[in-house]
Amino acid sequence: MNKQTHPIEPTDATLLAYGREVGKLLSSSSAESWRDELWTIFTGYIISLKEQGHAPELCDTYFSFKELIAFFENVERIGRGEAL
Repeated sequence: MNKQTHPIEPTDATLLAYGREVGKLLSSSSAESWRDELWTIFTGYIISLKEQGHAPELCDTYFSFKELIAFFENVERIGRGEAL
């Protein structure tokens, strides 16, 4: 997980490209379904740690999942027409 942020000024073309990619992603499942699946994946990962042992990157993994969850929650709000 990259802990530094790099503010960029995206062009309209870049924003449209991002929007198309998000649209493709959401064409297979809703934002809510993606969010639920992410928690299922993370839960399975946590359960597997019993067998795998110590995971020094667990904190980074958690925050990566948390950021993905926040992304899909924001997408859900956008889809309902709510402001961010």
